[in-house]
Amino acid sequence: MFSSSLADAPLVREPLHAPVAHLVRGGIVEGIHYGSVVVLDADGEVRLQIGDIEAAFYPRSAIKPVQAVAMARAGLPLDGELLSLTAASHSGEERHLAGTRRILELAGLTEDHLRNVPDLPFDPVVRDAWVREGRLPSRLAQNCSGKHAAMLYTCTLNGWPLEDYLDPGHPLQQAIAEIVEDLTGQRIAGVTVDGCGAPLFSLSLHGLARAAARITTAAPGTPEARVADAMREHAEMASGSGRDVAALMRAVPGLLTKDGFEGVQVAALPDGRAVAVKIADGANRARVPVAAAALARAGVDPVMLTEFAGEPLLGGGREVGRVRPVRSLEPVAGSVRA
Repeated sequence: MFSSSLADAPLVREPLHAPVAHLVRGGIVEGIHYGSVVVLDADGEVRLQIGDIEAAFYPRSAIKPVQAVAMARAGLPLDGELLSLTAASHSGEERHLAGTRRILELAGLTEDHLRNVPDLPFDPVVRDAWVREGRLPSRLAQNCSGKHAAMLYTCTLNGWPLEDYLDPGHPLQQAIAEIVEDLTGQRIAGVTVDGCGAPLFSLSLHGLARAAARITTAAPGTPEARVADAMREHAEMASGSGRDVAALMRAVPGLLTKDGFEGVQVAALPDGRAVAVKIADGANRARVPVAAAALARAGVDPVMLTEFAGEPLLGGGREVGRVRPVRSLEPVAGSVRA
């Protein structure tokens, strides 16, 4: 699995995070979100780094585009909506459930073959409706079910066993680990179990950004390009209605982006510019504006990013402050390229 051209695995250490966003209320910094940010130029050089971009960390669901590429390389024939769903942390809307069922049908399987954990839909509105209707948690509704269905389909196509498809030693997971290393350019630091039950690989924030850049700059028709095209063209299948990552892909032409639990986000443009963000406390209220600010530093027109500038803080029902990225994330004059 290891290639001599790969960089060593990132060090497992306490990350040296730095302030990335301020909670400003009434002109005073009320709170500070710590984290790490990396911005890559189109040539792969680091344009900006804040915090610790080389320590080992868990990308959570932000690694799903890479997992989808690995399955496509292993013969997964999906495209369009269903390939986007393969890389999804979906909201549990009916279209997501129907798409997952369709992938299972193509594999000749049923929901009973899934080994992800049963859960209620991720979207609060959909979840509330689900509960009102008396529906119980299910593997289909869990936000990673599209990925798991695609994993099973990939196994059937390759003649791999189904029962233990989540074991890190399984041929599918070994194939995914190989592509994680290939696209990140570094050896995996360690393997644990993600919330859904699938193996989760530890890498660096820098490596995650490199992987996203390699996906968006791949030649047309390659597995990488197929995944990027599917996610960009069917952003709601990779997330859900009203989700910030879908809105961001609509707002910035050609952008590919994926979020993950615990404050992770990665994004890349077709020319290879890429950003990756980790918020130390896992707060989405910091993830969104920090990721947008990082994209602005990468050269995206800030006008395109206005709606992602940070949620307001209310006092007595009116806005009295906002979550603001730190000054070092402010765009540099003359840097707009997209």
